[in-house]
Amino acid sequence: MPSALPDGDPAPADGLLPESALATLGTTPLSFYVHVPFCRVRCGYCDFNTYTIPELGLHGASIDTYADAALAELDLAATVLGSGAPAVSTVFVGGGTPTMLRSADLVKVVSGIRERFGLTDDAEVTTEANPDSVTPGSLDELAAGGFTRVSLGMQSAVPHVLRTLERTHDPANVARAVAATKAAGMQVSVDLIYGTPGESVGDWRRSLEAAIALEPDHISAYALVVEEGTKLAAQVRRGDVAAPDDDDEADKYELADELLTAAGFGWYEVSNWARSRAAWCRHNVAYWTGGNWWGIGPGAHSHVGGVRWWNVKHPNAYAARLASGASPAHARETLDEGQRYDERVLLGSRIVDGLPVEDLGARGRTAVAGLVADGLVEGVAAVRDRRLVLTRRGRLLADTVVHRLLAS
Repeated sequence: MPSALPDGDPAPADGLLPESALATLGTTPLSFYVHVPFCRVRCGYCDFNTYTIPELGLHGASIDTYADAALAELDLAATVLGSGAPAVSTVFVGGGTPTMLRSADLVKVVSGIRERFGLTDDAEVTTEANPDSVTPGSLDELAAGGFTRVSLGMQSAVPHVLRTLERTHDPANVARAVAATKAAGMQVSVDLIYGTPGESVGDWRRSLEAAIALEPDHISAYALVVEEGTKLAAQVRRGDVAAPDDDDEADKYELADELLTAAGFGWYEVSNWARSRAAWCRHNVAYWTGGNWWGIGPGAHSHVGGVRWWNVKHPNAYAARLASGASPAHARETLDEGQRYDERVLLGSRIVDGLPVEDLGARGRTAVAGLVADGLVEGVAAVRDRRLVLTRRGRLLADTVVHRLLAS
């Protein structure tokens, strides 16, 4: 089942933000995330806020009415952010399976953002998709409606790995979806998962080579995490499948970096590689660099000017809140300077541009020399460029690096 929402302070029914949060709104890029919570089946490893149609019943949110609910939250966003909001730089539609919605409805939501806020001339507009949930016609419709990028959930090229993950797509359809996305004039990314129980290093190599052969613009590769409350967690607990092994996942990460680098991809964040800087996912970069974003949809999280809030989880509760004229926000928190600093270090240290050494506190700056000596941080970047950039070994031990930078 989806993970629980975090605790926080009560969110006001009108959704209004303190003036302090809006003070620099016009000088910081603005993004929108749109969460589409529908899936045909729920994969056993997934703890995202997703629901199959039978779980939702006949009342409240539905695939047919979801776009209108999203537009209602966009109306709220326009009221809260006001005339000082800048044009939107990036939009990311995630899920769930966004392409369970009609392409016309996805375009309707993007058009709603454009009408209320405007889009920058170079706006990046992405949707996630399962390979079996798109057609050449639907992709052409998305491109004509302003989408510039599609992120396809490939996960693996090996049938037995897909079965363990309970992914239902035909591996052959990945190539068709990639080709159709390119033909529609959009950038394409493929997502992979490594560390699945029963996946050999040879299986992982096969998946990487298959992904590279597709010639996408971007590849993401994530280590499988067994989340509490999922079907996979129960299987591991019972001993039906083995838990992912840290050493095995480290070997697979190193193999990914070797093969992707050799194929012309460069890492720009610990789990993400692209053919060029122009192919980076700018929406995710906005997260990692402290941008402002509004999350539309049930369970979606938002951040504006140091205030973070999250919506009620269930699609029916979300739709009911909006229908009554209330904000769908469940709770929120205002980050203090210490929390904002910790997040800058946590996120900024994960990207290839690195974290300016001068942005670190005294203890963090003191730790840099030791991190260089231990081979976790690039020495030339730290000394000459005064930026903290992870080595490959440092990327494997990114949590350790952050702990040492923040140690009191």
